[in-house]
Amino acid sequence: MKKSFNIDIFLEKYPQAKEIISKNNINIENLKEIYEDYINYKTSYESQAAFIANILRSQRMVHSVKSRIKDPERLIEKVIRKTEDRKNKYGDDFEFTVNNYRNEINDLIGIRVIHIFKDQWQGIHDFIIKTWNVTEITANVREGDNIDVFDDPIIEVRSKASGYRSVHYLVEFYPINEKVIAEIQVRTIFEEGYGEIDHRLRYSHNEIPEILKSNLMLFNRIVGSADEMASLINNLSKEWGDKEVYYKTIIKDQEAEINRLKSKMTWIDVEKDS
Repeated sequence: MKKSFNIDIFLEKYPQAKEIISKNNINIENLKEIYEDYINYKTSYESQAAFIANILRSQRMVHSVKSRIKDPERLIEKVIRKTEDRKNKYGDDFEFTVNNYRNEINDLIGIRVIHIFKDQWQGIHDFIIKTWNVTEITANVREGDNIDVFDDPIIEVRSKASGYRSVHYLVEFYPINEKVIAEIQVRTIFEEGYGEIDHRLRYSHNEIPEILKSNLMLFNRIVGSADEMASLINNLSKEWGDKEVYYKTIIKDQEAEINRLKSKMTWIDVEKDS
């Protein structure tokens, strides 16, 4: 049986939404229609999310890939929360409806790509650009980060006070007659750990206590250092491996030359004896 939207139950979970609904004169009937329409698309979106994730898993530099589609109630919460922003953008007459929400809410399909070393991002970036029609790229960084790698006019760099780091891509494709938008997030395994903890804390508190905030920033600096250390170790490993191959080649060539000289000396000795 298809689940229907109940505004009273919803407001029990998201009490802060009540004031926003009233302030922006949001039509409850629109919310119900959006909820029910999204439920109808849910299975299709799940298949598309899995398809994108499997394409990304094929890449050697990718450590792991997660995919999800937005929870229906989270969608309604975001529609309510983003209404004021869209009114500022489009005018006071704007309202979310069943006809426009799929174009305005860009993370209905979410894909998260995890890589181990920071320099693997470039290869993943190039693959995404080549594979899909990318309409927007946002590099979320911490103030003070080296952003030279993002020196590209198509990449918008945003400094996050929370220290959140991740590169987000909006890609569009047409699996059916209608356009579908998916968000692909790319981050290191250390950034993923920090992002998950930060996200959980922010959803647990209306406002993060100062003691948690200061320790989160300390943790963020540790994560950044861990990322740099992992990249350093990886580069040292590559350099050591290259040198090992180089010296093994030299030793092999020297052994071949020694064997050639020994063979020549043996031949000379044989000629003398004869």
